[in-house]
Amino acid sequence: MVTTEPTLVERLGALWEHLGLARAHVASQIPADLADLASRHPERVAGLVLCTPVRLDPGPFATVAQRTLLITGDGGLSAETTARAAARLPGAERLVLDGLEAFGWTDTVAERTEAVASRMIAHLARHPADAPRAAARTGTHAGITYRIDGAGPALVLLPFFLAPSQWEPALPALAERFTVVTLGGPHLGGVAMLEDRARAPTYQAMFRTLIDLLAPEPGTAILDVGCGAGSLDRQLARRLAGANPITAVDANPFLLREAAALTEAQGLGGAIRFAPGNAEALPFADATFGCAFSVTVLEECDADRAIGELARVVRPGGRVGVVVRAIDLPQWWNLALPDALRRKVEPPPQSVARTGVADASLYRRMVKAGLVDLVGYPFLITLDDADGPMWRYREDSALALMSSDELRTWRDARAAAARDGVLLASHALHCAVAAKPRG
Repeated sequence: MVTTEPTLVERLGALWEHLGLARAHVASQIPADLADLASRHPERVAGLVLCTPVRLDPGPFATVAQRTLLITGDGGLSAETTARAAARLPGAERLVLDGLEAFGWTDTVAERTEAVASRMIAHLARHPADAPRAAARTGTHAGITYRIDGAGPALVLLPFFLAPSQWEPALPALAERFTVVTLGGPHLGGVAMLEDRARAPTYQAMFRTLIDLLAPEPGTAILDVGCGAGSLDRQLARRLAGANPITAVDANPFLLREAAALTEAQGLGGAIRFAPGNAEALPFADATFGCAFSVTVLEECDADRAIGELARVVRPGGRVGVVVRAIDLPQWWNLALPDALRRKVEPPPQSVARTGVADASLYRRMVKAGLVDLVGYPFLITLDDADGPMWRYREDSALALMSSDELRTWRDARAAAARDGVLLASHALHCAVAAKPRG
């Protein structure tokens, strides 16, 4: 018997029913998590807050535009994204936080707690929402974990992508006015995207190549810096079958908790040690590990310092592996598009911090750090699940750039590719492995 996994909108609908909600306020950084709820069931969305979204297709939110608040910094991807969206969402409010450069990893609520909480309260207070019926203060329903704080109309908070503090700094203020329902689990936010990405066959091939080149000797310790949801560490643990101790660190306590829960649920709890750790100042002595790697993290920090830290904690003769997004190479959509539209969607989102690395300078930086015998392998990642969180995240960035006529052209081309079974998209990564000199 074939069973079909519930969609995210079905999971959210089941959670609404479980909590006795016909209508609730909702807030998220990732619009795709709420797009189907807003477009198919706008009556269930009392008020909507999108906090520093960096990818946003405004289309699904047209029916709730007048109940929508967009929060953005005055710099970074979020500023461009929300400015374009506001022009297509008449009646939506937009709060610009001066001096904030907002990317997917920005800890917005921690940095601007009072401004975010007060504006959310003022916006949502104008729209009626239900109070949930009595329920356990914590629980899991339809694969979504929840925690309840406060009392009053329901405010459902979906996870940010990579923000370390998530919504926590604003919870005391929000819980004075609302029953705040904070969600988590593998089907939402950054965890869902990291898990979806790790399931892609080409992503797994990239990672297998990375481990092949790192070539960890049996018994030597391995370090993953910026482990996120632990998706790759679980693949590594299965491959090594206990031959090597694995330590995985991340600066994000929310992701560490989710990674530990997923690892335990999959029966790998004893195979990976998760711990807090900052890529720019790793909490380990020199030469602690046989090899170390970091996958799509050095875009977000001081890349040269992080490469130096990776080299420092690896023993002489050990290897360091680094993978970053390639914003200097075009992305590809397997769609029959006019040249002008193709040129518009080929550049990848320029998602990189001022001191990060997301281009071919990675290879030179690793050599400059004193690493030797470098093997570089730019790698093409293919996405073929158009309903998956990673596809939607990337496609939302492209859709936001299009005019009404271009949107119709895109959707026609997309539908044709889907009918033919060739709906594919690809983007590039820069990957490198190098050794720490002996002696």
